[in-house]
Amino acid sequence: MKLEMKSLRPFIGAKNFNVSRAFYSDLGFEEVVISPDLSLFTADKLSFYLQNYYQKDWVENTMVFLEVKDVALTFQNLQASAVDKKYDGVKLIPIRKESWGEECFMLDPAGVLIHFGSFLVS
Repeated sequence: MKLEMKSLRPFIGAKNFNVSRAFYSDLGFEEVVISPDLSLFTADKLSFYLQNYYQKDWVENTMVFLEVKDVALTFQNLQASAVDKKYDGVKLIPIRKESWGEECFMLDPAGVLIHFGSFLVS
């Protein structure tokens, strides 16, 4: 079967919806409010839904991989933004080199782990 796909939009949860909305806006995503409990965040052609729903086991086991062109520059920009100092629970984790490429990490305010990575061959 061949699907005619146009986009993939994961849903992620938020412990404090308004704090997570502000966090993702600070990362450079644009918010489109869909309802009082759901927003679409977009950057370039990428998007995801943020929902006002929190189940600890689910949210703290959610991971998102965001492929970037330059991990070192992304890490520098994340450090300069100081979002890890602005929001409780946010943690910036340094670059790690792997056999497939490299990545750095950031925990969002609810505990979602964001991987910012690039592949050796893409």
